[in-house]
Amino acid sequence: MSLFSGFNISASGLTANRMRMDVVSANIANANTNRAELVDGEWLPYRRKTVELSQSGGSPFANQLQSVINRGNTAVSGVEVSEIREDDAPFNLSYDPEHPDAGEDGYVRTSNVDPLKEMVDLMSATRSYEANVTALNASKSMYMKALEIGK
Repeated sequence: MSLFSGFNISASGLTANRMRMDVVSANIANANTNRAELVDGEWLPYRRKTVELSQSGGSPFANQLQSVINRGNTAVSGVEVSEIREDDAPFNLSYDPEHPDAGEDGYVRTSNVDPLKEMVDLMSATRSYEANVTALNASKSMYMKALEIGK
């Protein structure tokens, strides 16, 4: 484990959680978008997006843990955004026969974004971001104290 591994791990967490916050922001901004994508001549509403995170490089956590137990190897690498995928939940329907996007039955398909879920995701990403900042500052503080002792 190098001197800067803690910094690199925290930096990867900061980057991943920033991406989570950006995607949540896009979801909230497009929650009322009824015409986001044209498919086969038909406009579809905005579809909610989610961020998938995974361990960057290396092997799964169980393998990492076993290698640390066996050999004392601590090759950790952080986290990365593995995929941004669309939520397959059905679109919401609202009855408004006067709306220009209403179907023959009078229902309008609206985005599958739930603002409450988005706020929970945003709070989670914010807390994770703050935790990574705290870990980064703690590492920095330890390194600074170690350098002062050496003087």
